[in-house]
Amino acid sequence: MTHSVEIAPSILAADFASLGEGIRAVERGGAMLLHVDVMDGHFVPNISIGVPVVASLRKATRLPLDVHLMIENPEQYIQSFAEAGADMISVHQEATAHLDRALSMIRDHGCQPGAVINPATPVSMLSEVLGNVDYILVMSVNPGFGGQTFIPNVLEKIRHLKSIRERYNQSFRIEVDGGVGPENVTDLVRAGAEILVAGTSIFHTADPAEAVRAMKQLAGGALAQRA
Repeated sequence: MTHSVEIAPSILAADFASLGEGIRAVERGGAMLLHVDVMDGHFVPNISIGVPVVASLRKATRLPLDVHLMIENPEQYIQSFAEAGADMISVHQEATAHLDRALSMIRDHGCQPGAVINPATPVSMLSEVLGNVDYILVMSVNPGFGGQTFIPNVLEKIRHLKSIRERYNQSFRIEVDGGVGPENVTDLVRAGAEILVAGTSIFHTADPAEAVRAMKQLAGGALAQRA
């Protein structure tokens, strides 16, 4: 099964003083969704945006909002983020003792559910929920801060997920977040990744629209080779 590859600019890396402008730039470049990192200062050592910013983003773009909850007790906030306009909501396997319940809540609130694993968490920890997710987000840095270096052994986790999906005829998509840029797009897509979250490598360039276009082109070439 060959999915298309989507580039998901991470607004954590955008200039918040001109966020609308940044969103329009990546839309021009062909971005198909926006990745929104929500951090609480507890589950990860940083605090980022919350429900009001998601509501503002919803007014600023028609692109799907991919909301990544890096927070403790995610079940308490799923409804609020869904009502604010999230289209996809992902929760960390490590952040809740009730992952299946959290994923079902996301679906019940009309959003696509995703499960996230940190670099040290094996793929096997998700074995019981693979039939209840629309996507798996594999962290390729330790979550909490933008601009970190990609962890190479994540490629093996992506290949493992892809083989599980094929073996059990599952349909979840594979997303990767952390240190993604032009230098590793080809390897990631060949391994099986279909949603590439990129922050610094898009928003910290002179031309974010061109950065998205270049990554899309690399992904398309790698997908053709994979097929």
